[in-house]
Amino acid sequence: MTDTNIDNRVLVTGGSGFVAGHCILQLLQSGYTVRTTVRSLNKKDKVLEMMKNGGINSFEKIEFMEADLTDDKNWADAVKGCTYVLHVASPIFLRLPKHEDEMVRPAVDGTLRVLRAARDAGVKRVVITSSFAAVGYSHTDPNTLITEKEWTNPNDKSLSAYLKSKTLAEKAAWDFIDKEGGALELTVINPMAIFGPSLGPELSSGFELLKNLLDGSMKAMPKIDLGIVDVRDLADLHLRAMTDLKAKGERFLALSGGTMSLHQIALLFREKLGDRAKNVSVKVLPDLVVRIAALFNSKAKAIVPQLGRVRNASNEKAKTLLNWSPRSNEEAALATAESLFRFDNIKLI
Repeated sequence: MTDTNIDNRVLVTGGSGFVAGHCILQLLQSGYTVRTTVRSLNKKDKVLEMMKNGGINSFEKIEFMEADLTDDKNWADAVKGCTYVLHVASPIFLRLPKHEDEMVRPAVDGTLRVLRAARDAGVKRVVITSSFAAVGYSHTDPNTLITEKEWTNPNDKSLSAYLKSKTLAEKAAWDFIDKEGGALELTVINPMAIFGPSLGPELSSGFELLKNLLDGSMKAMPKIDLGIVDVRDLADLHLRAMTDLKAKGERFLALSGGTMSLHQIALLFREKLGDRAKNVSVKVLPDLVVRIAALFNSKAKAIVPQLGRVRNASNEKAKTLLNWSPRSNEEAALATAESLFRFDNIKLI
């Protein structure tokens, strides 16, 4: 902890989420005062329990504010007195939208809502959690590294509403800073698949995939390569991006380095988890089988756009500019498995 952190208040949006929880934890451990938004104050106890699971026992430096990305209410108060904002939250969708605008508009408008409030309150810098979805989904050359210079083409008809929403929300953020941002600084983090230890029993989307491997419900796996980042390293990168002068106006890909296939993860679990991995299948499905299944099965249909997807990306910028040193893909995957067992999310037969 450094003395300079004592008077610096940081707003973290979406405090009950997987990534936001780790950001709050590391901020508190570093001596910051943290204010976090939740869609309902009923989630306050969940966040406090997450902090306890992370080793925090004193809560005088954490504040809560009820705010929703789809509503202007309370955002001016949420950012008031804050030096920095970590905008981690994304709009929540309980069902797939009938039209993509149902997902795109809340993502774009929510981002702009936070940026306007931050600018008007005199916040120094906002760090936005974007996604690899905004960077690499138009990249098709497996021999060329994907870097932060690239953008996903939002007009690509094959993009899902989610992928398009992440791309357009980030583009809107940079456009806002360029035209209306005033003195407000912006940095963007673009993570790949986020694994690592959970601070609570609720599953993030990435956890669901590995849960299906461990409990045996995934009888065979599609040929998908993942770029992975450990959530602890992702939170650390947010804190570095928040304060480092070199991060102003930059975007950073967040990944451990290289890729790891679902098959490699299955073999890792078999090797390292002993009897707890007894239900893990190592069978691989040919792409054609997945595509045929997609005609009848919604889960298979959701997988098809990931087949053959190039994820050969570089983390060199974050390592060089911000001295970031991420854990390995293997460590992140194993930490995910341990959390699934810790919070009793895996039922072994």
